Amino acid sequence: MRDAPLMPKATAVWLVENTSLTFDQIAEFCVLHPLEVKAIADGEVAAGIRGHDPITSNQLTRDEIAKAEKDSEHKLVLAKSKVRLPEVKKQRGPRYTPLSRRQDRPNAILWLVRNHPELKDAQIMRLVGTTKTTLAAVRDRTHWNAPNLSPLDPVTLGICSQLDLDFEVGRANKDKPSQPDHGATLVSAEITTGPVYEEDRPQPVLPDNVFGNMTLPRAAKVEEDDGIDLGSVFAKLKDLKVKE
Repeated sequence: MRDAPLMPKATAVWLVENTSLTFDQIAEFCVLHPLEVKAIADGEVAAGIRGHDPITSNQLTRDEIAKAEKDSEHKLVLAKSKVRLPEVKKQRGPRYTPLSRRQDRPNAILWLVRNHPELKDAQIMRLVGTTKTTLAAVRDRTHWNAPNLSPLDPVTLGICSQLDLDFEVGRANKDKPSQPDHGATLVSAEITTGPVYEEDRPQPVLPDNVFGNMTLPRAAKVEEDDGIDLGSVFAKLKDLKVKE
């Protein structure tokens, strides 16, 4: 659908009274029916409407009107405005909840209160589309149906989308104060799965100094005397080899 000028009927009244344009040309420009333009010319329609000059409002030029008056097949072209109007941002109102889902809103509120305590009341109200009174009643367990309420995920119920829920949770976590760093609590995988060296192993405790908690130096080794003379053992092995 083509763009219509401001106040199309008032513009049509002015064009009918001040130009020799055809009804079809005026109807095409003002996005009206040709019979409606004819009725305007006959005074049957828009009798109390004051004509609006499209030239002063920079919607048409005199050259464009003159060209259309000379050629009945020429279609009027709406002039481009040199003034840039700021884009109107639609304010986001309360979320609409279908009638079939409104009875599930207290269950959704209870789920959000239990599973996402970081959410503010305003965020829960936006997600579920509820009032502060209902939210406070569910939170304080003073709701008229409190004994029968059960926490249900609002995404599963179709009350809000997962994207909206993640967005509000992320915003709530961003606003939370950062927790102090207490240092690493887990040992890295490189240490737990890496090789264990001799100096890293626990050192044995001397039997005579158990109660003194005295340990050997890392370079020391405990040698146990089991009464075996290694020299005699090797001598016997050598004799057996010679006999063979």
